[in-house]
Amino acid sequence: MTNLSRQRAIIDRRALVAAIAEIVEAEGAAAARRPITTLLKQALDDGRAELARRLEARPAAGHEITHGQAFLVDQIIRLVHDHVVDDLYPVANRSSGERLALFAVGGYGRGEMAPYSDVDIAFITPAKPTAWCEQVIESMLYFLWDLGLTVGHSSRSLDEMVRQARGDLTIRTAILEGRYLWGDKDVYRMAEERFWGEVVPGSEGQFVAEKLAERDARHKRMGDSRYVVEPNVKDGKGGLRDLQTLYWIGKYVHRVRSAAELVDKGLFTPEEYSSFRRAEGFLLAVRCHLHTLAKRGEDRLTFDLQREVARRMRYSDRPGKSAVERFMQFYFLQAQHVGNLTGVFLAQLEEQASAGRKKPGLLDRFMARRGSKEVDGYPLHGGKLSASNDEWFREDPVRLVEIYAVAEREGLEIHPETIRMIRRDAGLIHAAVRKDERANAAFLDVLTGRRDPETVLRWMNESGVFGRFVPDFGKVGGQMQFDMYHHYTVDEHTIRAIGLLSQIERGELADDHPLATRIIPGLKYRRVLYVATLLHDIAKGRGGDHSVLGAEVATRLCPRFGMTPQETKLVSWLVRYHLLMSATAFKRDLSDPKTIVSFAEEVEDLEKLGQLAVLTIVDIRAVGPGIWNSWKRQLLAELHNYTEEYLRADDDTSLQEKRLEAKRTEVAEILGRDAHLLKELDDRFDRDYWLQEPADIIAINLPQYAMARDTKNSLSIHTGYYPARGATLISVMGDDHPGLFFRIAGAISLAGANIIDARIHTTRVGKAVDNFLVQDPLGKPFREDDQLARLKTSIEDALAGRIDMVPRLAARPLPRTRAENFRIAPLILFDNEASDRFTVVEVNATDRPALLNRLTRAMFEASLIINSAHITQYGERAVDTFYVTDLLGHKIYSKDRLAKVEQALLDAIAAGEPQEEGAA
Repeated sequence: MTNLSRQRAIIDRRALVAAIAEIVEAEGAAAARRPITTLLKQALDDGRAELARRLEARPAAGHEITHGQAFLVDQIIRLVHDHVVDDLYPVANRSSGERLALFAVGGYGRGEMAPYSDVDIAFITPAKPTAWCEQVIESMLYFLWDLGLTVGHSSRSLDEMVRQARGDLTIRTAILEGRYLWGDKDVYRMAEERFWGEVVPGSEGQFVAEKLAERDARHKRMGDSRYVVEPNVKDGKGGLRDLQTLYWIGKYVHRVRSAAELVDKGLFTPEEYSSFRRAEGFLLAVRCHLHTLAKRGEDRLTFDLQREVARRMRYSDRPGKSAVERFMQFYFLQAQHVGNLTGVFLAQLEEQASAGRKKPGLLDRFMARRGSKEVDGYPLHGGKLSASNDEWFREDPVRLVEIYAVAEREGLEIHPETIRMIRRDAGLIHAAVRKDERANAAFLDVLTGRRDPETVLRWMNESGVFGRFVPDFGKVGGQMQFDMYHHYTVDEHTIRAIGLLSQIERGELADDHPLATRIIPGLKYRRVLYVATLLHDIAKGRGGDHSVLGAEVATRLCPRFGMTPQETKLVSWLVRYHLLMSATAFKRDLSDPKTIVSFAEEVEDLEKLGQLAVLTIVDIRAVGPGIWNSWKRQLLAELHNYTEEYLRADDDTSLQEKRLEAKRTEVAEILGRDAHLLKELDDRFDRDYWLQEPADIIAINLPQYAMARDTKNSLSIHTGYYPARGATLISVMGDDHPGLFFRIAGAISLAGANIIDARIHTTRVGKAVDNFLVQDPLGKPFREDDQLARLKTSIEDALAGRIDMVPRLAARPLPRTRAENFRIAPLILFDNEASDRFTVVEVNATDRPALLNRLTRAMFEASLIINSAHITQYGERAVDTFYVTDLLGHKIYSKDRLAKVEQALLDAIAAGEPQEEGAA
């Protein structure tokens, strides 16, 4: 363990020994338990407090603090052992069986303990434990439990230890980490000798394979990415456990006693070991802060803890980047270093195993390559691309980019020794290399590669070449966005988006993305799409609108990449407007002709439309799991198809008529024998209804309306799964009256559902026909009969006045959600240009339960009529858009009236905010 300064400030064992002796002498051994426990508990608390002060003074001192925690626990356990053995169960002449060795195992064995880590102890006896050994172990454990320590313990004889270690990977790993703690040293030495002499020999390969399988399973369980925005510091990919796995493997195979010895064994260079120590120290410090803040063993860096850890580690805000984002960016860079080290370490281990001897020197390796097969001047060594000599990249730094182009084109991996050279020489990429035509051509070859650009770009990123060759991309390396919407860092999100684009182009995602699969082959500028995907988020974290700033970056970078002025202009436009299509599709009424006209005028031509559609799709899909769904797929497809029709048509009016006629034909086909309803009900439903509703919903509405008419039901409610948008359709028909929307919205909320889209219609005879698409809080549809019945009953009760909506919603316990860790400043926007008939009201706020009910009630009380509502969530941010008129069906232009509406909506949002603790 690291040498600790001022050890007695943490715990003074000599003083405590004397104090325990005084207590025993005064009270007697049997009666001394309680005062000794009190004494040791105070010593433990004081030691933790001292270490907490040291952590506060040196917030990045991960090694010192974790070793200090282990030292503190060591002394406590030694005091307990000596008291139990000397005072409670003294034996004048112990037999050969009355011997006991204490091993510190696991993280405690390494001397790395966070404040609330478990204390893992192995009690080892020479043979089957005697009664004395069992008494000592039991009494010690009760002492430790009384002190509030979480103890993981095992008791084994030497024979049991050997037998169990051979058959159990966990036990083998624990003993591998074993450190002499206290007790009989001879027993400890015997245990060590038997472990290394009887357990390890011949099992090295099995241990490595099992450890890597264990690691892969753990990664999968934790999300299989080191760039998730709420990482697990201990078990996540790129976390402490990955570093520990390297040490375990190195120790098992080479019998090293410290990670530093891995350098002597050729598994790390001195620089790589320094990186190992830095990453380990940082991660240990973060874990200590997490435990201190949570006051328990907490290893997940959740949103609510990230801000506090950043503050404790003294990160501060910078223009365009908050303290927490700067802290998390550094965290992800360390996680990336861990990934780099893992790759090099395992590759070197594989090399050594295949060679059957220790790793030869670099010169030996290069000499052995002579005469081997080459690809574009790069020798193949073990089927992997290699450098020809140690000066290969120094002789021509363009090769630092070129090798990746060859790897992508040929589908080859790069040799680990060559990766080491690339990392070492990446600093040779300077302005002249960035301007080199050959280097830029090679980079574009990687980016637009036909095999697997995602994997190769990730290699480039992790070696440091990507960020140096494209410095703007280097600035977003490891950068997170402190919100619930984005699951990955900016660089990881971008690389994933490029990978998705490549997969779609290869036809591998036709079922998930039929529109993009159809569009890509017809695009004129293929590489524009890849470059725009690379650059769409390039300016995040700079302050200001990243779309505007990114477009400027594109204008500067594209000519350097060798792109034509026309391509550069198109890339810049795509980056500038890469959020336009999703904002239009999800926040505007696509049945409103003005929506399509405005969008088409911005897009201008079919090439831009196709490029933007594909970019939008891969951007959303790469945000994270669960973000892409059939609802978004449907809306984007509708917007694309309507805009394509508009751009191809000569006359917008005739286009609408053709669309209406086509929809009527489609409805008739769906209805089959009930097609006569179209004529029967033609005088009920106006043109707006036919424009707004899709054919399959109309085919549900018409029979429902006819049945309600025939049975003289004043209220008819249909609920059913609607697969087209991955949601549940609720159709409510009845007498129209003011406030109908907010009552239905409240009832749906009480039933545990969220509205994602709503269309409100009034027939020519004054009947309401309202269609809602709803999902559960996890974004899934309601499909079970009892779920659908609950939705229906809740709406019936609300509209019949059987429940008092406001107190019921107020009394309903609101679940604590992750969104409460964020505060979105409410923003109300009014737009009288987006529609010819309606005022568009857009509400931005923190997502809260029953928010829609409060907003729609506020609009009702402000005498507004809602025609349609479009509900979108971006993680913790809710964006709800309403198409409204006044009671006479007119837009709202009065500034005073709009100001009153705005205040009413702000009050409704504030009413749903959680109160501060202690507030009335």
